[in-house]
Amino acid sequence: MRTKALLDFCDAIDATALSQAIQNNKWVVPLVQTIHILAIAAVLSSILMINLRLLKVAGLDQSLARVSDRYRPVVWWTLPLLLASGLILIIGEPARSLANYFFQLKMFLLVCVIIVTVLLQRPLKHDPLYWDSRTALAGTLAVLSMALWSGIVFAGRWIAYI
Repeated sequence: MRTKALLDFCDAIDATALSQAIQNNKWVVPLVQTIHILAIAAVLSSILMINLRLLKVAGLDQSLARVSDRYRPVVWWTLPLLLASGLILIIGEPARSLANYFFQLKMFLLVCVIIVTVLLQRPLKHDPLYWDSRTALAGTLAVLSMALWSGIVFAGRWIAYI
């Protein structure tokens, strides 16, 4: 959604010294994009391993709690890196990001996937075997999680083209 207020906000960000510094140093955006993409790969691979365990496709020799304990730190420690690198990219080209439909879709999907992830992780704190007796719901949430993450990746990629 492109409103005048949003475009004015983008112009205000674009006029800042930080935005100008990012735009005028040709190495900043490629470096930050590389960091952002590597962080996405780390998060996605960790989420995939947890979801495959939820679906009982992989890691069956370990409990879900153990698999989750192994990969969850990668997810939660990498998210701040994604936030920081994403903010730098937004500040460098605010209108390209904030006023872009696919960026807005990506942020919506991100909120949704965080909610799904919390729904999957919270019960494990109280009962490590919680999802073992709720296989249909666990599988549904795992598939939903993977679909949302795929949507985030595709929406993020399409930002460059719209």
